[in-house]
Amino acid sequence: MPRTRRPSAQTAAVLRALAGNPDRWRYGYDLCAQLGIQAGSMYPILIRLADRGLLETRWETEPTPGKPPRHLYRLTADGRAQAATVTVTSSPSGQAAAPRPGLAGA
Repeated sequence: MPRTRRPSAQTAAVLRALAGNPDRWRYGYDLCAQLGIQAGSMYPILIRLADRGLLETRWETEPTPGKPPRHLYRLTADGRAQAATVTVTSSPSGQAAAPRPGLAGA
């Protein structure tokens, strides 16, 4: 049975960030920096979204020399639909909520 509860505020923020340019592949680290979410929270969110079919994932094709390849993420069609729902229901005005202060730099 599929879950119908709303995503957490952090999950909703990740969906909104990815929906800003849904065709663009994003690194988890970049999303951490943009949203001020710690990696220990971000990567489980990304894994859950991918497991639910809301994200597609791949390894970068041209890794930076001297660094291991990184995972890339972007929304699937179902993910785009979920992100649109989250954006509309995220606040009474329908505007996306800003990230919480005090979490940046983690």
